[in-house]
Amino acid sequence: MQRLARNGGTAGLLRWLAGRADGWAGIARSDGTVLSVSGAAPSGPPTPPADTPDVLRLVAEGVRALTERGALAYSHDTGAHTVLLFPLPGPHAPHGEDRGAAPLLAVVTPRPVAAGLATLLADVLMPLSLCREAEAVERKRRRVDLAESRGREAVLHLLMTGQLSIAQQVAGALRPRLPDPVRVCVVECPGDSRDEVARVCAEADGGRSWIVRCPVYARHLILVSPDGGASTDEAVAALVDRCVVGVSEQVPLADTATGYRQAFHALAVAREVPGRHVRFGAAPEPALVVGTAGRRWAEALLTPLLTHVPRRAQDPGSQELAATAASWLAFSSHATDHLKVHRNTLAARLKLIGELLGLDLHRLADQAALDLALRIRATPAPVCTPEAAQHDDVPAPGHADLPAPGHANVPAPGHANGAAHDLDEVLRRPAVQEWAARQLAPVAEPVSGAAEVTLRTWLRCEGRLGPTAAELGISVPGARKRLTRLETVLQRSLLRPPSARYDLWLALRARDTAAAVATS
Repeated sequence: MQRLARNGGTAGLLRWLAGRADGWAGIARSDGTVLSVSGAAPSGPPTPPADTPDVLRLVAEGVRALTERGALAYSHDTGAHTVLLFPLPGPHAPHGEDRGAAPLLAVVTPRPVAAGLATLLADVLMPLSLCREAEAVERKRRRVDLAESRGREAVLHLLMTGQLSIAQQVAGALRPRLPDPVRVCVVECPGDSRDEVARVCAEADGGRSWIVRCPVYARHLILVSPDGGASTDEAVAALVDRCVVGVSEQVPLADTATGYRQAFHALAVAREVPGRHVRFGAAPEPALVVGTAGRRWAEALLTPLLTHVPRRAQDPGSQELAATAASWLAFSSHATDHLKVHRNTLAARLKLIGELLGLDLHRLADQAALDLALRIRATPAPVCTPEAAQHDDVPAPGHADLPAPGHANVPAPGHANGAAHDLDEVLRRPAVQEWAARQLAPVAEPVSGAAEVTLRTWLRCEGRLGPTAAELGISVPGARKRLTRLETVLQRSLLRPPSARYDLWLALRARDTAAAVATS
């Protein structure tokens, strides 16, 4: 009995009792409702043995009789069977008070009742009651843990969508306080060890980091850590076998989304290195180098979306649509997990976004343009590179490999010279050209010509493996291997979202546009 109370809990004790009674055992409420039965989990159906007559009716009748008589126990013979009822001790029935509200141990056993069974049932009441109380506490603990996890996930979502003040307000009820600046760390956990790895992370940095279970990838933990806790990621990679860690640069708290993308790219590289730990260190965000011309272009592109007024109160508004676009661009089909919406809802929102912006969101070119515009909007204006002194107003021709986005030459509303601020002109800025050169440097060497061909082909095929493999004349696994090697060379994630394909498309487009202007 004691062993079952420690290891089997309520269900184990009830199964054991049913075997000792050669019948049926369960727990019923004071109104006769059966809560738990032998051979079933507490939430399982109360199914009596096939050879036991109408157990549930017998138990309900016995409970009514016990309640009416105010008895402490009840025994009733019904032909070939006997019903035994004992109230469980515990907080439901304090000493000296009415015991009618206490849950009851109910046993249906064949007649005659086995010798000593009543004594055995009286002895099992206390362990059974303690098991039920321990299980109730555990259920409450899990609900509290789930509520805290969902709260942290909500704060991370607010940070990722740029709603810093609301995130700080919600985070005020949790611990620790949100740091600023931060490093974002993505930990890929082995197997089902995410909870254990979260405990290791909390111990490694003394509880200073925000630890969030990723809503998109079931094996990922996201840590938002103070910049001083940079050694935590190394400690976690060293302490947890087969754990892979990617870490961002130091970023302001408002740029948590940027930090997450950097950490995710570093994670893709970390999978291929012996230490299983990589810190991001490369070119800055493109949104930081587009200048005021880039901000005007982004504003012109996004205005139809940001000024959208839904026809019905239940339809998504402009902010919700912008958040949907950002989530889908980052996580692709996994955005349903991130946003907690049905895939049909996501598809309907994306269709509306495409119609509002005049974009074909099935095209990588338009996806890259929208992604850049949203990132520019999320970047504070003062941190952008100042506008260059002069502008090249010559329109750039399209490129055969990298077609221009559908909106590229649409004049910007509200500007007399809006046509001068299309995407190609933004990409011709010297600061953007420098950014693009740094992005493409790993594949720009003569020995890396095949890598650039693979990259261009993959982007021209909209990031799809099948068409890429067919155009390269290799198998799909072969194409995947090439792109995996490119991930290590570029130090970016390509095959899993968030993918660097938008940045790479923009970098190639910027280089090709500048080259076309130079030769014209």
